[in-house]
Amino acid sequence: MQNIETEYQIPKAFLDALENRILAEPQKTGIMICGHGSRDLGAVAEFSKLSKAIAKYLPNIPVDYGYLEFATPIIKTGLKNLQDQGVTRVLAIPGMLFAAGHAKNDIPSVLNTYAKQHDLHIDYGRDLSIDTKMIRAASDRVNEAIAQAGDQISNQDTLLMVIGRGASAPDANSNVQKVMRLLLEGIGLGWGETGYSGVTFPLVQPALEHAVKLGYKRIITFPYFLFTGILVDRIYAYHDKVAAQYPDIEFVKASYLNDHSLVIETFLNRVLEILDGDNAMNCGLCKYREQVLGFEDQIGLPQESHHHHVEGINDAAPHSHEHSHDHSHDDHHHHPYPHADHSHGPNTLDPKIP
Repeated sequence: MQNIETEYQIPKAFLDALENRILAEPQKTGIMICGHGSRDLGAVAEFSKLSKAIAKYLPNIPVDYGYLEFATPIIKTGLKNLQDQGVTRVLAIPGMLFAAGHAKNDIPSVLNTYAKQHDLHIDYGRDLSIDTKMIRAASDRVNEAIAQAGDQISNQDTLLMVIGRGASAPDANSNVQKVMRLLLEGIGLGWGETGYSGVTFPLVQPALEHAVKLGYKRIITFPYFLFTGILVDRIYAYHDKVAAQYPDIEFVKASYLNDHSLVIETFLNRVLEILDGDNAMNCGLCKYREQVLGFEDQIGLPQESHHHHVEGINDAAPHSHEHSHDHSHDDHHHHPYPHADHSHGPNTLDPKIP
């Protein structure tokens, strides 16, 4: 699915000011973009493209990237590349939409271990999170889908289904609901619902099957994902499956975010936040710090990475999980998600859909 190019350009004054700010630091400073990684080579290529775009916008600053699992280069390789260029301070940004286990535990663990072993100063930024620029990028993708539909169905007769990745952190899951509401009101659509590709509930199919009961003429499925991959393919496969059962409703697929210029600008803003000392994640509803309803036993769990066994693996062969965490997590020693057996939850995934 192709994205329509937008006319928005990152302001040159912002780019120049950010670059000058980094160059003025007392230590030689570089930027590290930390991705999750995927078995899907398309997803790996898209993350690489975005990381290289960030480097292109800051031509005088060392920029590198790496993945937590299932792809190369790994994060440690990117850090070494920066050190080889004389960098002594790294501004590390998680390539994550929201702060769940990967952004809060796995990536910081890798960074902290490397920093201690190689005498490197690493400052860690926050996730992309709820941001007006991210919402504008998302609205472009939804409006592209409406434009490509090319029919006379009104926005008031349209239901927007926003699909998030799904996490074992309820705070991250709730952010998907907020994205949906901001898009719903910003664009002026008839109704909005949310679903998830795994881990939590409702999954894509039951979410769409519920949505069709609401009587809207058109349903737009929007994967709120940065890049393609097995999970996005799964979302579209369930979209097609439900659409085939309801031919009287128009089902439209919106594209994921990809390298939208506003997404890139949000990454750069996260770098600036580190320099300004504003890089703290919102921990008010973090299950590791507060007694979040249903997750009370996870307060104070140790910060550690569970991905050493798949670090650097780059396998293009089909895989039913893409380490998407739709399983019980027992094989990776994650803390189990308490509602895995929910009737609309992760244990109900159709094994015939990858």
